[in-house]
Amino acid sequence: MKNKENVLVIGASPNERRYSFIATQMLTEYEHQVYPYGIRKGLIGELSIALDWPQQSFETVTLYVGPQLQDQYMQPIIDLKPKRVIFNPGTENEAFYAALDQAGIAYEEACTLVLLRTGQY
Repeated sequence: MKNKENVLVIGASPNERRYSFIATQMLTEYEHQVYPYGIRKGLIGELSIALDWPQQSFETVTLYVGPQLQDQYMQPIIDLKPKRVIFNPGTENEAFYAALDQAGIAYEEACTLVLLRTGQY
């Protein structure tokens, strides 16, 4: 198994049918340190969904927020200086890609769940 990472999940939801919920659980199962960030209080397993923007560093940020809501997160994510940002299906955003390119931050259009299950994470 690859190195464990600090992962920020943006758009975390306490709704167990949401992909952000499933991804948070799966990242935890794969022993990554997960920081679920969302707009509603709740739990994902034993993790509380944070309502305050994180201050620590992350290797990966995985997005579960559509392009129409991403502007508020673009600069704060760039300021975190993650190694990469994963744009899960439905979160693709060309303007965000350009900003990440300019900041020297890698990104990929991928599904966190698939990356984990196939050993590509």
